[in-house]
Amino acid sequence: MKSISVNNLSKSFINGKETVEAVKPLSFEIDKAELFGFIGPDGAGKTTLIRMLTTLILADTGTATVDGFDVVKDYKEIRKRVGYMPGKFSLYQDLSVQENLEFFATIFQTTVKANYHLIKDIYDQLAPFADRPAGKLSGGMKQKLALCCALIHKPTVLFLDEPTTGVDAVSRKEFWEMLKRLKEQGITILVSTPYMDEASLCDRVALMQDGKFLRIDTPSQIIKNYSKTLLAVKRKRNVSAPSTSPAN
Repeated sequence: MKSISVNNLSKSFINGKETVEAVKPLSFEIDKAELFGFIGPDGAGKTTLIRMLTTLILADTGTATVDGFDVVKDYKEIRKRVGYMPGKFSLYQDLSVQENLEFFATIFQTTVKANYHLIKDIYDQLAPFADRPAGKLSGGMKQKLALCCALIHKPTVLFLDEPTTGVDAVSRKEFWEMLKRLKEQGITILVSTPYMDEASLCDRVALMQDGKFLRIDTPSQIIKNYSKTLLAVKRKRNVSAPSTSPAN
């Protein structure tokens, strides 16, 4: 059984007098414990597709299953089984780190202690700030807290919508290392990102633009089959800007 199976799923929105096809009919499958990426610019349809799969909005056409359950008929069961981290930080900013964790654990009728093994590596970095309000954490720490809250009920499928946008390079690297460890525990991960360097960290990626897939394949195969020359530019050291002095 596939972890995620999608058949001709689509979604349009009315914008004034214009109908915008946010997601054109798409079909794809994701294996269990696969780290799958939606790669594309803003407006490509990544968020809309994730919201349909997490049962937050209804599709116009097509069908989809998550962990074997239909996204329309079995939406309650899916919500018990998936973890969702939206692009915008959406936790309670006036609650502390610990209070947010306990709140989300209670919603799913579990405890932080019951599934602590899933979040231990992440929470160890948050522990010094356990009593700090979530709204006063740094960007990287906010994302780590959001990931902890998405994992606290031991989901089988994890949806992450641009989880590292606006986060510093070091925190981005740490975040993806966490995702690799979660994958090793058998969790299916679907992540969207506009960053091409993060695409190479996925098992497979779907390149998205204008609501449709341009290609689905492994990152290495996509690069191999690209017909044009790819260039990378690096510098050996940082160059300081020349100092300027006020005119006499």
